[in-house]
Amino acid sequence: MRLPLQGGLPPVDTVAGAVVEIACDESGFSGTNLLHPATPVITHASVDLCIGEAVGLLAALRSGFRCSPNEFKSGQFLRSPKAGEALQWFLAALSGRAHVHLIDKEYFLVTRIVDLFLAEPSYAAGTRLTQDHRPAALTLYRARCWAGCNWGAFLAAFVELVRIKRRHRPDRRVLERFFQARDALVKDGLGGQAEGVLHGLSRTRVWAVLTRLSDYDRSIPPPLEPMLPALAETVLFWSGGRRQVLVIHDEQSALTAGRLSRLQQVLADGAGSSPAGTDQAAASPATVSPLAGLVTVDSRDDPRVQVADLLAGVARRLPGTVDDGPLQPFLSPTSLRDPER
Repeated sequence: MRLPLQGGLPPVDTVAGAVVEIACDESGFSGTNLLHPATPVITHASVDLCIGEAVGLLAALRSGFRCSPNEFKSGQFLRSPKAGEALQWFLAALSGRAHVHLIDKEYFLVTRIVDLFLAEPSYAAGTRLTQDHRPAALTLYRARCWAGCNWGAFLAAFVELVRIKRRHRPDRRVLERFFQARDALVKDGLGGQAEGVLHGLSRTRVWAVLTRLSDYDRSIPPPLEPMLPALAETVLFWSGGRRQVLVIHDEQSALTAGRLSRLQQVLADGAGSSPAGTDQAAASPATVSPLAGLVTVDSRDDPRVQVADLLAGVARRLPGTVDDGPLQPFLSPTSLRDPER
């Protein structure tokens, strides 16, 4: 017995005009446990195949390369006897029809520290729409090689700090542990610019943001949720500024109607944040949003999502093929990671 699907924001009206329908899935999602060593990255893949094309592609993989007759998973696919040949054929079949957005989870956490505590939190944070503070995050991220074990302790302290339950007041002891981890990191001698970013963190500012989170301020996105910026970048890619995008997505509880409504508004505005304490979803968009809507499905029922899932899993499991291999043409240039990596 299947439970009701979670998440989604179906279009209110019939989508008209220039519209592209894409199917999406992710690999490496670990909830708020963003420091799990087994999954350092999350990949979000999308394809613009129609159902018939996806069915034909999967059937060809099964018949030509003896792949599993059940739902495709990247681990099984890459362990198959003809994995190399099958992967080459699979990627060639998707040429010009697919896109992969990659997020380095540690880098994502650093951008969240900067976006939350040194800027105004917004649903555009972590995307190309908010680039002003990206240099600060990149400087701090690159300084981690001088930090030793204090780097992991600092990120872990941040995760603990912002993992706040609704209507529960922030804990001053957790706040102090975060700043103790910050001070230990400074002592490692990260360099002037990185240390400047760390010294820019103030207890007053951090406490104010934590209070807003505990009060369920809807203008602040969930601080440990990388799926939202990944989805935003995916929509912006397929839209190209010319058409709307209707997303068919594997069930994802993080993509609630409220969050998607706010993201839809931000993408319509093409700008950063709304004033503190306001609800972006309540405003009427001045322009048509590139995000027409998002419909959740069970991946077992949609072959397009199965193809996206397979692509996302391959990209996560074979990182070397992303930069200098056959997956490179599919990689989003705005992936949330160090561009020099």
